[in-house]
Amino acid sequence: MTTALHNCIRPPGDPIARLGTARWHDPHGLLGRHAVDHQTVCCRSFLPRAREAWLLCGGADALHREPMTPSPDLPGLFTWTGALADCPLHPTILWSEGGGQTFQAVDPYSFPPHISGFDLHLFGEGRHWHAHRMMGAHPEVRDGIPGVRFAVWAPGAERVSVVGDFNHWDGRSHPMSVHGGSGVWELFIPGLPDGALYKFEIRNRESGQIFVKSDPYGAFFEMRPNTSSRVFASRGYEWSDDAWLQRRSAPNAWKHRPMSIYEVHLGSWKRGVAGRFLGYRELADELIPYVRDRGFTHIELLPVTEHPFDGSWGYQSTGFFAPTSRFGTPDDFRHLVDSAHRAGIGVLLDWVPGHFPKDAFALARFDGTALYEHEDPRKGEHRDWGTLIFNYGRSEVRNFLLSSALCWIEDFHIDGLRVDAVASMLYLDYSRQANDWIPNEYGGNENLDAIAFLRELNRTIQGNHPGVLMIAEESTAWPGVSRPPETGGLGFTMKWNMGWMHDTLAYFQLDPIHRRHHHNQLTFGMLYAYTENFVLPFSHDEVVHGKRTLRGRMPGDESQQHAQLRLLYAYQWTYPGKKLLFMGQEFGQGTEWSEDRELDWYILQYPLHQGMTTLVRDLNHLYRNEPTLHAAEFEPEGFAWLDCDDASRSVLSFLRRGGDSQMIVVLNLTPVPREDYAIPAPHGGLWTVRLNTDSEFYGGGSRGSLQARAEARPLRGFTHTLRLDLPPLAALILAPG
Repeated sequence: MTTALHNCIRPPGDPIARLGTARWHDPHGLLGRHAVDHQTVCCRSFLPRAREAWLLCGGADALHREPMTPSPDLPGLFTWTGALADCPLHPTILWSEGGGQTFQAVDPYSFPPHISGFDLHLFGEGRHWHAHRMMGAHPEVRDGIPGVRFAVWAPGAERVSVVGDFNHWDGRSHPMSVHGGSGVWELFIPGLPDGALYKFEIRNRESGQIFVKSDPYGAFFEMRPNTSSRVFASRGYEWSDDAWLQRRSAPNAWKHRPMSIYEVHLGSWKRGVAGRFLGYRELADELIPYVRDRGFTHIELLPVTEHPFDGSWGYQSTGFFAPTSRFGTPDDFRHLVDSAHRAGIGVLLDWVPGHFPKDAFALARFDGTALYEHEDPRKGEHRDWGTLIFNYGRSEVRNFLLSSALCWIEDFHIDGLRVDAVASMLYLDYSRQANDWIPNEYGGNENLDAIAFLRELNRTIQGNHPGVLMIAEESTAWPGVSRPPETGGLGFTMKWNMGWMHDTLAYFQLDPIHRRHHHNQLTFGMLYAYTENFVLPFSHDEVVHGKRTLRGRMPGDESQQHAQLRLLYAYQWTYPGKKLLFMGQEFGQGTEWSEDRELDWYILQYPLHQGMTTLVRDLNHLYRNEPTLHAAEFEPEGFAWLDCDDASRSVLSFLRRGGDSQMIVVLNLTPVPREDYAIPAPHGGLWTVRLNTDSEFYGGGSRGSLQARAEARPLRGFTHTLRLDLPPLAALILAPG
């Protein structure tokens, strides 16, 4: 039985016209199944392209089609009114479109919005740590019917719709309902397949302007340059890294464990045939064994958060919850992380909460307002980067970033986040002209909202996931970056030592004849070495934009360049602090890095490059196996200068302590051999060279002492003296016995 539309109860205010013009914010109140009285229901469906529509009525064993009545007020709006017993709880609608095509779908508006008031309350306060499980697109089964629940935050919207390849990208077809004043919109769409493409179509309340945006919380995206989000129905990845996670969870254990990081850009480490990207699973088979063989403890990935532009290297993210589809699915990425953990290798991820790109399809002016950013460009824009700054004072924005961090740690088992460009977050006048920034409420240049966010981020992650590392890329003298918030710090576990890196590379680029005048560039760093927990980075930033490779920075001929690079690495691996080396530098990469091509693997056929990778392997194994070099990297008692004043001969020597042992490191920073050179020693007995960077195994000449006995002759405050033959441009590492 059917009746005319006017016999079906209509919501107050007659929103039908607004539904037809795609301006209605409460489609659940108009569409779907509604009771007329105790025995009668009304079903209303809006199918903009339909010519006819039918409702499947009756019981499961006796379903039959009944025609729905078209509305005289709005083409595409159809109504059926009849007995409650004849109408399923979730009715199926059939309709025909032009060309005679017929479709059917379970009515999405028979499923009421599902997000709880408590979730919305936490989200509004910025305390919903797992907002990504509430927002975005989530395949689920409701009342036995599979589908996808969509949710998005767009408080400036008059109307939001889910559009995709399943509804002709027509914003009239699947409008969402808003949860009161929360700005959160929701809709469950039955029957969507895994991999369905979708975006959100948003009409701004004030201007009426329409925006089509990818999902801020999207779990998977199209391959660039396309920008649609994808429904991703994970089958439930079965992790096999419980033992690793258990070992990782020991609080503060990272301080006393070796940590040698191999920084990788997945798209250019190695390529397949015709320049094809290797997938996450292929990388698990090739990259993980390579890193393990070279002795590194961790891999650090340049951002794999989805990004449209290859040239940004991932630092202009548009998908803060999604591994880039360039290399496979989210479960493929899980396999890569899982494989690393099974091999005893940790995985760190570069994470970028400091800014986001202006791409029109993504976060920028998401609902027609400055939603994620600031309205005033003096607070909301990095002009030199062409990016926008997150509004850390907004609860929902802090929630977005915090849940992104937790998503990578909990859902993808990432062992730590290296937070990019922290300095740009801390200072309101970062890289700005004098009249192009707004002071804080106290007249200072500190970004108080960003500081509060970083402290909250670090407290939350380390409080809930002990052993997960939070590493700051911070290039200023901001105090206490890696100190607890309770003592005024920011709460990171570690910080990149940019000062050490700049001074060291500036020194090594000098012609050795001039190094005597710059000796302090290698000694100054020890004055602040224990003010933070430092990582010593030779990162991707040092081998691009005309800076050349690390080897290419060294003066002299090819043989001298290799000798100095070996010396540099010995200095890095024996200096207090965790180690980081960008890919390719471990074998003396010949050309400056480019994201457009793979590394220069062919040069490994040459002895000097073979020697370089052998040295890095041996340094890693020595560092990992000797507590002397890693057990006290953040404590002053782990290091002592033996002689830091011999600028005239450019020789440095120092002592490393850890556990119950000691090691001596001597660096000869000129091409002049130093014979019978006197070094202070902490005790007598035989000292044996454990590593000589001039060894023939590394491409050197195997010059220098093999061992020496310390004489009971005081020197520079120590009780004994060693006399050594120092090879040119080389390091000796000695141990007792």
